[in-house]
Amino acid sequence: MDQNSSERARITDILSRQRAAMNTEGQPSAELRRQRIQAVIDMLVARHEDLATAMDADFGGRPRGYSLMNDVLGSISSLKHSRDNLETWMAQQDRAVFSPYDQLGASAHVRYQPKGSVGIVGTWNAPLFTLLSPLAGVLAAGNRAVLKPSEVVPRTAALLAEIVEAALDPEVVAIVTGGPDVAEALTSLPFDHLVFTGSSAVGKLVMANAAKNLVPVTLELGGKSPTVIGRSADMDVAAFRIAVGKTSNGGQLCVNPDTTYVPRELLEQFVASTAKVYAELLPTIEGNPDAVSVVNDRHAARVDSYIDDAVARGARVETAPAGALPSEGGRRPLRMVVDPPSDSVIRSEEIFGPAMVVLGYENLDDVLAEINSGPRPLALYYFGTDAAEQSYVLDHTLSGGVTVNDVMMHPGLQDAPFGGVGASGMGHYNGREGFEEFSHARAVFQASEVDMRREWGLLPPYSDGFHDGMASQVTP
Repeated sequence: MDQNSSERARITDILSRQRAAMNTEGQPSAELRRQRIQAVIDMLVARHEDLATAMDADFGGRPRGYSLMNDVLGSISSLKHSRDNLETWMAQQDRAVFSPYDQLGASAHVRYQPKGSVGIVGTWNAPLFTLLSPLAGVLAAGNRAVLKPSEVVPRTAALLAEIVEAALDPEVVAIVTGGPDVAEALTSLPFDHLVFTGSSAVGKLVMANAAKNLVPVTLELGGKSPTVIGRSADMDVAAFRIAVGKTSNGGQLCVNPDTTYVPRELLEQFVASTAKVYAELLPTIEGNPDAVSVVNDRHAARVDSYIDDAVARGARVETAPAGALPSEGGRRPLRMVVDPPSDSVIRSEEIFGPAMVVLGYENLDDVLAEINSGPRPLALYYFGTDAAEQSYVLDHTLSGGVTVNDVMMHPGLQDAPFGGVGASGMGHYNGREGFEEFSHARAVFQASEVDMRREWGLLPPYSDGFHDGMASQVTP
């Protein structure tokens, strides 16, 4: 048996055992769901420092406090919100019954029931959050799950596997580790739902695999995350908040501001202010423990190649803090690529690193036309105090979510959905919408004791009046 067949057999066995357990148990109670979510929270609380250390080692430099904030606390927040609200979400919803059955005492409601077993494939840039935040909604909905962490962060994946196997019941939450072959095996199996976070290219493969078994998918795929600065914006505030966003995880977040559109007459002010703030936050790069390293040599070389390509095509690059690139390691300064030509690689590829495109504009409609001509982004940002312009930007664009006068805030909302649209993904998690994503909304009609269809002439043999009665109700 080759390795791929072996992995498929192992995951198939886990899936079979989870399904058998669910069939025996039936729909879990609210209390049991809370206990399962609490077990995940307790697992994170017990081993949070070890997980932060593993992430630091995998990245070649990632502040422990940042890993605790982004991955551990981010996950715990999602888990706690689901734990504390699932009973409200679970409540059946009464629905209206159509006439005349409503007059005879019939009733109807919608029950939210678990789908079954959910496969969750996480990614490396937020290796805990992209697994455990969707898991919150999965468990709140009464499902079971199989987690597959990213192989790009092997220490974190191995430690998480050790922790999950020690703390959680594998018939409720199991974990498998490995490379793309494991992800391929997992996504080709008939799970009841799949969640994938990663690139659009791999997302298409996941969706193709899921289609073979008609498995519904939640895809979180990222994109260029355009940032539009209006003429009414406070340029120093915009520069500060965007610079802060670019420091976050070394720019390696799917909602990191990627391309910033600035009024042409304010472009130099924006570049100078952003460089100043960034250099204040990270005055040095090489060896600076506050600077998150690009995760590995391949990704560092990829980001560097985007910059080199833009320079070769005549673009200007402003670096903050100023100076040569570090002689070793994956830490990089912020490189702002100013007005690169439209055929530059950095204009079309998601940067996913400490770099940013800055484009001057004269007319806002031209900016919106350019945004709308590309794939739908996961996030869009607008800076400005002009309420009419803000509405215009939001009304004339489409993105997974929006933050106004800041960046990367909307994904942290627990009481609102997070997800993409079009090329940036489909489906969502977080909050009630996440619970519903992983639930089957099951309509239930409760018939009345009285059945008047024969008396009303609605059953065969049909009288002449049956047609006339039906036709009389066809009204505009």
